[in-house]
Amino acid sequence: MEAIKSSSKTKSKKKHIFNVQAYLASVGVARKVVEYRRSEKAFSQGDPATDVMYIQKGEMKLSVVNEVGKEAVVAILGPDDFFGQGCLACQSVRTETAAALTPATVLAIQKNEMIRVLHAEHAFSDRFVAYMLTRNIRIEQDLIDQLFNSSEKRLARTLLLLARYGKRDKPQRVLPKIPQETLAEMIGTTRSRVNFFMNKFRKLGFIGYDGGLHVNSSLLNVVLHEETAFTGRSS
Repeated sequence: MEAIKSSSKTKSKKKHIFNVQAYLASVGVARKVVEYRRSEKAFSQGDPATDVMYIQKGEMKLSVVNEVGKEAVVAILGPDDFFGQGCLACQSVRTETAAALTPATVLAIQKNEMIRVLHAEHAFSDRFVAYMLTRNIRIEQDLIDQLFNSSEKRLARTLLLLARYGKRDKPQRVLPKIPQETLAEMIGTTRSRVNFFMNKFRKLGFIGYDGGLHVNSSLLNVVLHEETAFTGRSS
């Protein structure tokens, strides 16, 4: 009899196992999948903040614009990234604009549904908290990068992050087409400087343009060393 009860409890527990990936890949009453074309906006700065977004496919660009119209790119996100989570912290309006850098598939989860699943499902909340901690560390590193590193190093680090260096088995990855103006906005320099360094990286074999932009792991040399073989330290 005890064995039957134990078996029944085990089966009951198995029925309640929450599959995080299946949840993020499916739709429901309070979550929907939205397809975005290249350059199409998911939301704009100042829009009501009502959903948390999860990228299933493609790349999204987050940017902010000041009072005089100057734009700064604060992040480029890819598959498995969340954005728009400010609504969970009582953010009533969007503080940034999210636009598709490539055709993208995004799961929009309503704020109340996101709060519910975070409270109800520990597996989901563990994943989301881990993501947010990693994102915060990235933001701190970005700030240090802007304060202390040359524009050459900042560009190299940005390209490696866009290629998700360290998160793929292969040593290189083809990036979506990213305008040099966007890269300049990300690292706080001019397009002409970005163009100069991109040509330099290509000549050194750190990047290539065969069928797209290939970022090789050897680009890490620029980040790790104060000077490269091509020129000295640049600003």
